[in-house]
Amino acid sequence: MRKKLLKPIAVTVSLALLSFSIVKFSFDKNQLILDIVMSGLDNAHYSPQTIDDNFSAKFFDLYMKRLDNGKMFLMQPDVDNMAKYKTKVDDEIKAETFELFNLSNDIKSRRILEKEAWYKEILSKPFDYKINEEYETDGEKANFAKNETELKDRWRKSLQYQTLARLNELLLAQEKIKEVKAKRDTDAVIKPFDTLEVQARAKVLKANNDWFKRLKKLNKKDRYADYVNTITAMYDPHTEFFPPKEKKMFDQSMTGQLEGIGARLQQKDEYIKISELVVGGPAYKQGDLKAGDIILKVAQGDKEAVDIVGMEIDDAIELIKGKKGTEVKLTVKKIDGSTKVISIIRDIIELDETFAHSAIMQNDKNKVGYIRLPSFYTTNFTRSGGDAHRCSQDIKNEVLKLKAEGVNGIILDLRDNGGGSLPEVVDMAGLFIKSGPIVQVRKKGGDTEQLSDRSPDQIYDGPLVVMINRNSASASEIMAAAMQDYKRAVIMGTQSFGKGTVQSFLDLDNYVINGLDSLKPLGSVKVTMQKFYRINGGSTQLRGVTPDINLPDPYFYIETGEKEMDNPMPWDEMPKAVYAPYDNIKYDKLKQKSEARIKKDKEFVLVSEEAKDYKAKKDDSKYSLNLEKYMTEAKKYKDDNKKYDELRKDIKGVDVSLMNVDIQRLSADTVKLNREKKWAANIKKDFYLNEASNVINDMK
Repeated sequence: MRKKLLKPIAVTVSLALLSFSIVKFSFDKNQLILDIVMSGLDNAHYSPQTIDDNFSAKFFDLYMKRLDNGKMFLMQPDVDNMAKYKTKVDDEIKAETFELFNLSNDIKSRRILEKEAWYKEILSKPFDYKINEEYETDGEKANFAKNETELKDRWRKSLQYQTLARLNELLLAQEKIKEVKAKRDTDAVIKPFDTLEVQARAKVLKANNDWFKRLKKLNKKDRYADYVNTITAMYDPHTEFFPPKEKKMFDQSMTGQLEGIGARLQQKDEYIKISELVVGGPAYKQGDLKAGDIILKVAQGDKEAVDIVGMEIDDAIELIKGKKGTEVKLTVKKIDGSTKVISIIRDIIELDETFAHSAIMQNDKNKVGYIRLPSFYTTNFTRSGGDAHRCSQDIKNEVLKLKAEGVNGIILDLRDNGGGSLPEVVDMAGLFIKSGPIVQVRKKGGDTEQLSDRSPDQIYDGPLVVMINRNSASASEIMAAAMQDYKRAVIMGTQSFGKGTVQSFLDLDNYVINGLDSLKPLGSVKVTMQKFYRINGGSTQLRGVTPDINLPDPYFYIETGEKEMDNPMPWDEMPKAVYAPYDNIKYDKLKQKSEARIKKDKEFVLVSEEAKDYKAKKDDSKYSLNLEKYMTEAKKYKDDNKKYDELRKDIKGVDVSLMNVDIQRLSADTVKLNREKKWAANIKKDFYLNEASNVINDMK
């Protein structure tokens, strides 16, 4: 059918380094979409896959993982039953048959109905809260159950664990009521344990009822989308579907105005994950929510939380977003496996706050310019018309303003910057060097080119620090790598994400022959078409950029980044470009001085302790099912975390302010001016920036 229904696919590459994310999609026009997607992958992908038995075996393992990541529905006999197709998926793709998919859909549908009866039966009576057992909360550490008895016991443990969490909350609330009644008369009622226990199970029952209601809404077409999306994931983590609705959401996420908490979400398997925080948004300002956090429940103010595990991303967004000034409480699973309730007051997020911002950091030693760049945006990614923005031009303007203020150095903050426009990286890097190559690009088939700054204008030649972290990806890594290879700046922070690939969108509608217009719109597929390389010849793929000065990080002991994703493309290298590094930065001396300060700094000492705690919690993802032990462990974890509150306080001796020119520019808009002042005030809490300013001082 592919040859009959499709126009030839010609590839035009748009040099866009799209922010990393994995999103879940669903399609209605399944067979036609698979035809076009497979043709697109064959013709456009940087590294087309050979669809053979080896491909089939790897696909099967990934599909089983995604089909039941928590291992709560399928048993090993189910997997064994489907395994007869393990080396036949390639034949099915070529013949356009779907026997594995049909079998997996039938099995998953039956298992969902079975488990619906199970959880209702298990929750119909109290648990044994004195039992000395543990529950493994990380499904990836478990194996598929050997039989129904083993799986049902796993469900019993899961439901008891869920009930313990609710019961712990109710008992703690009851203790507060007792304390209040001991001090003064109150109408609050002290409830007996049995009553609280019934309430806890009722809450868990409702949460599971809601979850299974959503699971049963998923039909064969929805699951087929997951099947196809697993095929694209075999190529690399960034090749994925965007149906019309999701493609529109992607485009709109970079334009206009955002309302809610200021976070972009992605769906992986049955979980909703934070992919990015909007700089200046409510979640960013609140400080507790981080990229990578998994949202488990959503509550409107003091109302009962709704479990969103298994919920479609559109439905989850509807719960999370809301009117300005209202409160939403998110129960999230942190990267270390712990859970936390985060309260956020919703607001309107103007995308002006996502453009480049600058401020001045002042202490008794120096006056440092600070520039925050949340993404490498350009006109195509933002607005058209008179108020269009290009980040390279915006950065140029901010640098010139800071120079006019007489700063001793500049900090360019690329932390949590997931990427953007490749041409903008080249233009921006050119602001800090005289001229020369910035990045090398290899296309499908092996053709290469160098993208260079050809302008002799170097608008800033003073001390420069570039800050990166584990979420600095793609274009951010090109910028940091170029500054490092030219020895033009000191790179500070943590190892970056490790995304060294370039994607472009293919509009599927363009490849359908005339006469099938009624099937449109079909959406788009984002395909990896190029890889980029440093001018020193190495790739940032998988390895990222290693800072010149490493700073302690809460996730230091936890593996993150591109290398942890499904089927990342390999690291390789190409010949070194011809360029002339600068030679005026004493890296060894700067590193020694910084390390000496970090060892004595109480905030960094706390971060190092926090990193060990996170690693310990991730390694030990089991929880006691004994009520007394559970409550003791929960209290200890909460008490231990109180010491980290010190990491969110203002740094003494540091003053941060907006530039006078910006205050005057915003004087007629008091709302925006106050918003900018609050943004600048938050910088005073960032001890990472304080150390970066110290390095600037050492560079003078």
